Amino acid sequence: MIRHLCCILLLFLFHQTIAQDKTPDQFLGYPLGSKFAYHHQIVDYIKSLQSQNPDRMKLVQYGTTNEGRPLVVAFISSAENISNLEKIRTNHLKSVKLMEGKPDAATPPIVWMSYNVHGNESVSANTSMKVVYELLNKQNTLTQDFLKNMVIMIDPCINPDGYERYTQWYNRVQNVSPDITPFALEHDEPWPGGRFNHYLFDLNRDWAWQTQKETQERIALYNQWMPHFHADFHEMGHTRSYYFPPAAKPFHKDVTAWQRQFNDLIGEYCRKYFDQNGWTYFTRYNYDLFYPSYGDTWPTMNGAVGVTYEQGGGGRAGLAVERKDEHDTLTLASRISHHYATSLATLEAVLSQKDRMVSEFIKFHEDAANSPSGSFKTYIIKSKGNEERIRSFSEWLDRQGFVYGTAGKAISAKGTELTTLAESTLKIENNDLLISAYQPKSNLLRVLFEPKPVLEDSVTYDVTSWGLAYLYGLKAYGLKEKFTPATYQPEKIENPIPATSPYAYLATWSEVEDAGFLADLLKNRILVKSSNVPFEIDKRSFEAGTLIITKKGNEHLAFDKLVTTLATKHHVKLTAAQTGYVSSGADFGSDYIASLKAPKVVAVTGDGISATSVGAIWHYFEQQIKYPVTMVNGSRLLELPWNTIDVLILPDGKYADLISEKHLEVIQYWVKNGGKIIIMERATDAFIGKPGFALTKKFTDKKRNSDVFRKYGDQEREGAGDSSPGSMFQVTMDATHPLSFGCAKEYFTLVRHAYEIDYLKDGWNVGYLEETGYKAGFVGNKIAGKLKNTLIMGVQEMGNGQVIYLLDDPVFRAMLYNGKILFSNAVFR
Repeated sequence: MIRHLCCILLLFLFHQTIAQDKTPDQFLGYPLGSKFAYHHQIVDYIKSLQSQNPDRMKLVQYGTTNEGRPLVVAFISSAENISNLEKIRTNHLKSVKLMEGKPDAATPPIVWMSYNVHGNESVSANTSMKVVYELLNKQNTLTQDFLKNMVIMIDPCINPDGYERYTQWYNRVQNVSPDITPFALEHDEPWPGGRFNHYLFDLNRDWAWQTQKETQERIALYNQWMPHFHADFHEMGHTRSYYFPPAAKPFHKDVTAWQRQFNDLIGEYCRKYFDQNGWTYFTRYNYDLFYPSYGDTWPTMNGAVGVTYEQGGGGRAGLAVERKDEHDTLTLASRISHHYATSLATLEAVLSQKDRMVSEFIKFHEDAANSPSGSFKTYIIKSKGNEERIRSFSEWLDRQGFVYGTAGKAISAKGTELTTLAESTLKIENNDLLISAYQPKSNLLRVLFEPKPVLEDSVTYDVTSWGLAYLYGLKAYGLKEKFTPATYQPEKIENPIPATSPYAYLATWSEVEDAGFLADLLKNRILVKSSNVPFEIDKRSFEAGTLIITKKGNEHLAFDKLVTTLATKHHVKLTAAQTGYVSSGADFGSDYIASLKAPKVVAVTGDGISATSVGAIWHYFEQQIKYPVTMVNGSRLLELPWNTIDVLILPDGKYADLISEKHLEVIQYWVKNGGKIIIMERATDAFIGKPGFALTKKFTDKKRNSDVFRKYGDQEREGAGDSSPGSMFQVTMDATHPLSFGCAKEYFTLVRHAYEIDYLKDGWNVGYLEETGYKAGFVGNKIAGKLKNTLIMGVQEMGNGQVIYLLDDPVFRAMLYNGKILFSNAVFR
């Protein structure tokens, strides 16, 4: 009998042991922080915790990365909250008018904590395992209080592809005992590093623009939940300590008093942990709340309190690195401790203000819907001639969660044009897009439309101008009157096969989808031509750049079916021409009609090259127009089979060690024999003043005498005088040059550098900045003069080929709609 009871007791104890949650150490088989966990291990660990705690945790996969890794969020709360999770969500959305109906119960604060948006800031994902474990640890009275009073969302790794790129590299090269020598191999991460996603985009700059798969999928879930609080965990240079709020200036003027107040409160709770442990930290420096596309600012503009945390470390830190100035060794384990502390501090701060957190969020959205701030109560986007661009813009509006429609009728009203700020009476037409400011998300809407953001401090972290009218190249107006939109239905483009095959099909050239259509035509070996001059046929006018797809030269294909099918796929409306004769302009057989070939395109990558510039080009080809591009390492340029290459792209970067005199000879020979080279931003440095290349410097660097007496304490502000972190300029364009075809009458760009390049004396000055080019954003006083009367885009004829100089990146962060069209011209025309 005693033996039987002992067996029962042992069996009971065994099952109790099995049922207990494993700590990260137990699951991984090594102490957390002694090694970097792989992404699948992190996900598997969180899945194991969910299987043991189904009543208090729900794991949701909200998407996948470009490389197929899962994107997951863990919902953690009390058993009662988890069982009512959908009801909490719908009541919450109803309370802020983002869902029809009235809530039937109050909702707890919803807190979203994001880890590892930058892949090589890898402490964050490792910290997330400890955070999830402790939230579920029933012995931890503090965390159990969190679960009773809020719904916590943990995204353990926003950027799995970048994280895995870093982790796999580090785990391959690390010593058995970490080498703390800062210049050791394990602290020298190779190009392109793990910071970026698969396409080398910075996901922390993509919240507003949503160009990347991961961002689109995450924000779709975000908009379903609209958290009250969002925390974003990062790392910075390994020689630095730890940053937590209060944030630095500049604050965007639309950050509310409550959000600023809570920013201070977060700092108080963080300081408590750091002071108790003697950990070093700083606040109110470097990390501002201005550019609305970060993981702290975009949620802030959506009514949440958004904060950033930065731990010293990053890709250079590895598992352990010596910091002589600090007289210590920075370890992964200590970095985890710091992020874990601020994770708890975050939740403690929210708990302390849980009722006000909810009430302020409701007030934010009620005020936005009922009495929106700002002088504009309605936004009008002119649609005529921009139907495809409007369709693309409406898809972006949908991703943001904005409500919009059409004017529904023809009316006249006074409005302010949002690029010139000129007031006039405009005629609003039935199909013009109309966005009312009377909606819960109108604060974000206003911020993203603003033509001239107010900057309270010149020392800022990123882009300082972003107006949607500039970025999309749309004619947009702000109206002080309130108008209610009618239902919007995007025009459905269909191209039925005509009964009689035409002489040619014509397709206008002004949209990104037009470039996708051209790419598809060329991939299908269809002969495509383009008019280099405007023309008129059958009483209809066509701009220069119009695609002409003649039956002649395409007889070997199922011509009509293939062309019409591809046009419909790309939302391109075809015009059937029954003749090659035009009433004005150039007939289709003239020298002004150029054939467009399917080019073999090669882009340079590798050490010294800007990873984000490479990524923007790569993404443009693969995801936006879906045309093949071959990426090559810059160190192998001389080995390339040049006779097989049509277009060579040199992205932004430092080419001093890549472009030798021999390279210049080879490139010139290739260009003269019909090649085309596109040289972007700092890549132009390798060609300035070189024999055969037309690029020359305009300015000399002359120091002001007063610089001799500048103050050491003003060095950061002095440095800002030499910067333009991302300012909006209008580029004067030569509309007759093929590089500018389809780019609309007004071309705006984000200028980030002053290259001091003179106008081409032997070539075409296609785009340049005049005296009045500046539109919005911060420009340092020391470089303002350099951004006047200077070249931005130029084309040099060289033998049978071309050299295209792009002193500004037209595909920067995939933000500039007209820039993508200009880049398409550079590649295909």
